Order: sequence, then C-alpha cells, then structure tokens
Amino acid sequence: MFIKVLLLVVFFSSMVGIGLYCRRRVKNVGDFVLGGRSVGPWLTAFSYGTSYFSAVVFIGYAGQFGWAYGVSATWIGIGNAVIGSLLAWMILGRRTRIMTKALSASTMPEFFEKRYGGRLIKIVASMIIFTFLVPYTASVYKGLSSLFAQAFNIDYIYCMIGMAALTGIYVILGGYMATSISDFIQGIIMLVGIVCVIGAVLNGQGGFMEAINRLSQFESEAAVTAGQQGVYSSFFGPDPINLLGVVILTSLGTWGLPQMVHKFYSIKDERSIKTGTVISTAFALIVAGGSYFNGAFGRLYVDTPASVGGFDGIIPAMLGGQLNDLLMGIVIVLVLSASMSTLASLVLTSSSTLTLDLIRDQFVPNMKNTHQMLIIRILCAAFIVLSVVIAAVPNSLITSLMSLSWGALGGAFLAPFMYGLFWKGATRAAAWVSFAIGVGFTSLNMVFEWISPTNAGAIVMIASLIIFPLVSLVTKKQPREQLDKIFSCYDEEVTVRKRYALKEEEETIVH
Repeated sequence: MFIKVLLLVVFFSSMVGIGLYCRRRVKNVGDFVLGGRSVGPWLTAFSYGTSYFSAVVFIGYAGQFGWAYGVSATWIGIGNAVIGSLLAWMILGRRTRIMTKALSASTMPEFFEKRYGGRLIKIVASMIIFTFLVPYTASVYKGLSSLFAQAFNIDYIYCMIGMAALTGIYVILGGYMATSISDFIQGIIMLVGIVCVIGAVLNGQGGFMEAINRLSQFESEAAVTAGQQGVYSSFFGPDPINLLGVVILTSLGTWGLPQMVHKFYSIKDERSIKTGTVISTAFALIVAGGSYFNGAFGRLYVDTPASVGGFDGIIPAMLGGQLNDLLMGIVIVLVLSASMSTLASLVLTSSSTLTLDLIRDQFVPNMKNTHQMLIIRILCAAFIVLSVVIAAVPNSLITSLMSLSWGALGGAFLAPFMYGLFWKGATRAAAWVSFAIGVGFTSLNMVFEWISPTNAGAIVMIASLIIFPLVSLVTKKQPREQLDKIFSCYDEEVTVRKRYALKEEEETIVH
C-alpha cells in the first residue's frame, strides 16, 4: 500500500506542478485552447495517443471484447494504429492544420460555420459535442474507478471525485499546453506499464505458448461458432463480423471526434506532421494492441464476468491476483495516466466549444478575452461534475457509454469534416443530413435497442460517408467565389529546405 500511495503522490504532484507552470504561459484564449498553434511533434503525437486511449480501452473494451473475441481482439488495436492513427494523420493532419488556420477556426463547430456558412450549424454542432462528450467522460471515470476500488478497497464514488478534482486543477490552470506536457509524461508511463502488465499476465499462466494452449481449450459462446474449441486463440476469433464493427467504431471514429482532430489544429510545422505520424502510430500499436491482447486472457483468470461484477471487473480481477505491489502501483498510474489525459482533452474540447461557439458568438459577441477564459474554466468544472454524476449511475457499462458517444459524434461529424477539407462540392444540406443520421439513429437505438451500441456506431459512420456525397450532388452549392477563397489556402507557395523536398532542376537541352 505504501508503494502504491507513494507513486500516486508523485504523479499527482507532477500534474499539479505542470498546471502551475503552464498557467504563466496562458495569455489569451488561443494559448488556452490551442497552445498558440506551436506544439511540437512529440507532444502532439503523445497528446493524440493518450487522448485516444484511456481506462475505457484498458479496462472496459479490453475486458469485454477480449472475453468475447479472444486473441483476435488484437485486431482492434491494429485497426486503431493503422486507421485511427496512421491514416488519420496522413489524410487529415496537414489539411486540417492549413484550412483551420486560414479560416481562423479554433473548434470544429467554428470550422463548420466558416466552411459551410451559417451560424445555426455551429450552434447545433456545439450542442451535439457538449451533449455526447459527457457519456464518454463518464465511461472514463467508471473505468478508472473500477481499478482504484480493486487496488485500494475504496468506494469507486470517492475515486471518481478525487480524479475529477485533480483533472480539473491542471486543465483549468494550464489549458492545452498543460494537457500536452502532461500527456507526454503520461504516454511514457502507459508504454512502460502495458509491457509490464502483459509480461505479468503471461507469466502467471506459464508463458505465452502455455497461455495460448489453455485459451484454446475453451468452447465458443458466440452464436456463429457455438461449441467449437480453439476459436479464442484463432486468427479471426469466434465472431469476425461483430469484431469488424468494433474495429470500425474505434478506428474510423477518431476521424470525426472533435477532441481528436483538434490535435491537428495546433501542429507547429511540416516536420511535426511527419514525425507525429510515426510516433502516434507506434504508440497506438503498443498501447491499444497490448491492451486488447492482454484482455484476451481474461478467461484464464475469471470464471464468468458475473463473478467479478460484469465485464468492467475482468481486467481489475486479472491484475489483482497477479501483480506485486510495485507492478500494481505502476498499473494504477498507467490507467490513471491514460484516463486523465483523455479526460483533460474531453473537458477542454467541450468547454471551449460551448464558450466560443455558443455563448460568445451568439449572446456576447464583444466578450473580453479575460471573460472568455473565465467562462471556459467555469464550464470545465461544470462538465467534470456532470460527468461524475452520470458515471455514478449503477449498472451502466463502460463500453455502452463510449459506443453511444463515439457513434453519435463520429456519425454526425466524420463526413462533413473530411469531405469539407477535400471537396468543394460538399454542401451544408449534406452536413445537416449527417448530423441527423449520427445523432438520430444512435439515440433511437439507445432507446429501442435494435442492435448493439458498437455496431450502431459503426453503421452510422459508414452510412454517413456514403450518403453525404449523394446529398451534396443534388443540393445547393456554395458560391464559386467563396469556395475558391476557402480552398486557396492549399495553393499558397512556401519555401522548404531540401531535406524535406527536392528542388526541381531546369532541363538542359544539348543541340
């Protein structure tokens, strides 16, 4: 217990210290929300990765989907690395940085307003973000509290309150730069921690080959492969179709999540994009791939999910009996790091969106800079409190809360954002249709439970990508002059060093 408490004290002190240090560098709203658009590649990449993965993945998703799909659940982590990180950076990174800077857009709703025209689209987008980021934040608190309750035998309500208070301190004090520096430190902890956890779990079963052998002896519970042995240690697992739905939701969803694409707004330069792409992809492969791979062995440690209080209790139960005090302390700090970085990103995104896009622009257009920062900080605190209240509701699964959030936000924003960066033919009417699909279907499915929240999220994202261009082709376009002005930012000439691009030589013709 002493070791665990000591590690927590050191961690907490570091986070508060970072908040106090960065507070001196925050002079305006741009510094607080975007870090002055001067964040380097390592901080940006780690901030992207740590915002991506939290206790939701390490505790909730790894526990539930590791149990359901066995070793094949590792495909989810691979999809997160390739689609959610590598392709996201390659396709969206540069264009997001260029166009948002040219449009002076600090948030996703502000981008929608200036790209598609009309204030109403910004108002609705900001309300969607604030509404559906709350359940995601609540899912992070639940995952974090489950492990703390296991390690310290403390009621998870008190754990949530403590984590919420600490997150609020360094986010409210230091803003985006504080979260970026904290994310870098937390990312290092996550990389070290996940390696230690996998080693301990496999060692507890006699090594990798023995663990795989024992896992292969379980019979499948999935309807499509019922009764078969060996599917939990196989390449595609017992239910590849539903596995694909999880991969799509957790990988493609990042392209439309405001707290994720917001990282691209603050990139410093071209080198930061290239370096950040490599770092974030490697980070995702280790952390996400390792988390799902670790969860695959839950059946070797737990008789049934019900015996440990449900799927959210599988990972804490696995680790509780396998790790010594030092490793358990590292794991606690690992999950704490993963969760607090995600919480910080969610809190900052939601509060800044509501302040800048709704309160300032719609009700107090001449609001002073100091007043804007005050309101953002107040809303940060309000958002944290609301999330804790929702997380305190009993019997709410971590994966259901996250799937609801990612499905609604990804389905609503993925297509309008991506097509808006690349295609002049994207229309405002198509953006409204995407909003309706993402929020409408996800919300109705939550009430009527037609399909699982995970599959619902994956379906609305794919549907939005298909329907958006079709609607754009038959609806009114923006004026040609306006579109040419918006997209002219991509044609601006810049001078770079030869290490980044070769100079074109003139041809010499010999007669």
